[in-house]
Amino acid sequence: MLADELSTGVFVADGASLDERCLPAPDVGPGNGSNGFHRKLTTHGSTALRYTLRARSPGKVPPRYHGPVKRTLAGLLLLAMTAAAVYGYTLSETERAYRQSIADGDAALAQDNSASAIEAFSGAITLKPDSMLGYLKRGQTYRRRGDINGALRDLRRAADIDPSATRALEELGDAFLADTPSRYQAAAERYEAYVRLDNRAPRVLYKLAYARYNDRHLAAAIDALQASLALDGRSAEAYYLLGLCQRDAQQPELARKALEHSIELQPALLHAREELADLFDAMGRTDNRLAQLEALSALDPRSSRDITLGLAYAKAGQLERAVLTLVRAAERYPDQPYAYVALGRVWLEIAQTRRDRVALNKAIEALEGAVGRDDGGEALMLFGRALLLTGDAGSAERMLRDSTRRAPVDPLAYFYLADAAERLAHYGIARQALLDYAALRGDEPDARRRGAEAVRLADLSLRDGDPAAAAGFYLKASEDMPSDAGLLARAADAQLRAGDRDAARGTVARALEKDPNNALALSVLRRAGR
Repeated sequence: MLADELSTGVFVADGASLDERCLPAPDVGPGNGSNGFHRKLTTHGSTALRYTLRARSPGKVPPRYHGPVKRTLAGLLLLAMTAAAVYGYTLSETERAYRQSIADGDAALAQDNSASAIEAFSGAITLKPDSMLGYLKRGQTYRRRGDINGALRDLRRAADIDPSATRALEELGDAFLADTPSRYQAAAERYEAYVRLDNRAPRVLYKLAYARYNDRHLAAAIDALQASLALDGRSAEAYYLLGLCQRDAQQPELARKALEHSIELQPALLHAREELADLFDAMGRTDNRLAQLEALSALDPRSSRDITLGLAYAKAGQLERAVLTLVRAAERYPDQPYAYVALGRVWLEIAQTRRDRVALNKAIEALEGAVGRDDGGEALMLFGRALLLTGDAGSAERMLRDSTRRAPVDPLAYFYLADAAERLAHYGIARQALLDYAALRGDEPDARRRGAEAVRLADLSLRDGDPAAAAGFYLKASEDMPSDAGLLARAADAQLRAGDRDAARGTVARALEKDPNNALALSVLRRAGR
């Protein structure tokens, strides 16, 4: 028993007996973990003398006790090394499986197999849920297959895991742009976060500008584009977008320069030429507009290009060139009915401008070839207008009423219908057609034209037997032409015919204040007084 306790941490000097009664104090000392035994010795119930025990220096531990300690320490070290090896192997195997899942996903995407790619990337996320790459790649795949909600979920998670990952921020911005409807504000915020981390990426600055342009933050869009172009001045698309921003910011000259620079960098950039042509049209630079339209027709030969060019020649007053261009388009594209519609429009313009009967017949011939083939109402409207010029008001009215039933409706169809119906004494139809024309056209900015239109409506109302409505239109006309006492007198006359004697007296008094000798006003006053 005593030997067992000694072996746990008490060391006995060489040659000393283990008989406790003759154990000298210098031969016994507490070793590591032997304090319990030391207390037993110092409190032993023996009748022997109590000795004071003194610890032996560790350096003087007998060699025969070194072996068990070393074996214990070696075992512990081996156990720790084994555990570390197992842990390292587990980590290595997890990393290997993770990388293999990523590679499998990439391979599936290369074969356009998005379902397998998502499955592989999901496996990678399961192995390493705190790794950004798995979420990034799965989010990209979701966006590729059109699942924007899934893409946004994963790309948000990727950005949360690693806020410094610029690729995740860019992809998240792209997903917001791809959403329906596009979420320009959210996209711009992600691109701005990217730029705060790296402001040397012209591609991302362009995307930021695109989002800001569509969000109508034009100044911010222009700033981003200028920063992008400072890094890459060879981007035709960036100059094109800059031109759009400056155009909408009411900077037409700067917009012109940007669009022209875009075309210099990429002459076949068709949408830049289209916008530049429209800008020249708004600036009144007809020759420059025609030059761009001619270039578009040469670069992208198709019926719509030739038709647009032909109508532009007509607008510029170059009617012969317009006819030649549109005849060529009709011959080159016989299955395109709008070429005949446009040709009929130009011939009709010539007929009206020059009072040319031959041109009128050519217009009718061209429009007859388009009616029934053109799904819209424009061919019918122009045909009705041509028939009206021939004096055939009945056929014109039928054709024009038919054109108003075809979408989209040209407001002028109602205007010409009013002319045809009035010639046929269909005053109710004529009045309603004028009202529909005004509603589709919008407010007329010119006061005299508004007044003349109101007078015509009033006259039609009287002829249709509606004096109350006529009075209202005459009063409306007098607001636009306040110096005309005759309009007030006609309003008073209509009020009197409608049976509103008191209103007639008040209106005629106003008319006489402006013109005391107005014959109609004096007549209304006499009749209203009886």
